[in-house]
Amino acid sequence: MTFKRFQAVVLSHVPFEDLGSLQPELERRRFAIEIVHAPAASFPLSQAQHCDLLIVLGGPIGVSDTQDYPFLTPEIDCIRQRLTARRPILGICLGAQLMSAALGARVYPGTAGPEIGWSPLQPANGQRASTQFAPSQSVPNWFAPLLAPDLSVFHWHGDTFDLPAGARLLASTALYPNQAFALENYGLALQFHPEVTAIGLERWYVGHTCELRQKAISIAQLRADANRHAAALTRASTQFFKLWLDYIL
Repeated sequence: MTFKRFQAVVLSHVPFEDLGSLQPELERRRFAIEIVHAPAASFPLSQAQHCDLLIVLGGPIGVSDTQDYPFLTPEIDCIRQRLTARRPILGICLGAQLMSAALGARVYPGTAGPEIGWSPLQPANGQRASTQFAPSQSVPNWFAPLLAPDLSVFHWHGDTFDLPAGARLLASTALYPNQAFALENYGLALQFHPEVTAIGLERWYVGHTCELRQKAISIAQLRADANRHAAALTRASTQFFKLWLDYIL
């Protein structure tokens, strides 16, 4: 199969929260992938505006932490410009929160406490997974693999966000209703992590050891749950990502 040569720019916040299981599909399509470490980047980034796909990854800081991490302000501006231009963008966890802030929605500490670990998604507002895109009755076919029966996805966040104006809510969990939203055929924000793998998460357990100990979360249990659920998530995420890229590009 022959693919057009695309460019993806990836805004990274910590090295161990990477593209994970999403990277092979970009490579299969012969994307040129540029990783930009946002904390040390020189904003504005022209490549973030002109690339075919911008991906904004997660990280352990919050949207409101601009005093300690001043790069967040120009990063949000960069994302806002991309959204205003209606160019393809995917935000994951912190990336989804930054997208929400760029769209003028409130981002704030979740009142139900941190959501860390594996649990399933539910279609938002009584929608159902479908192979058709019926705006009021079903989720898009490209998102349906992430709503498969018995599938658990990985969560690691303390903050949440209000649904931005004009966004379409796709998924919820028992703790937090706003887990994914879409903006027509160009924007997608995922509060959860579709990209993680069991081996990749080993770096998370080290990088986030202080938070895990502070919250008395068992690393052994996280590892056992990853060994149980991660392979199925990789299969579902790969299918989702293929379908979504076909939809937006």
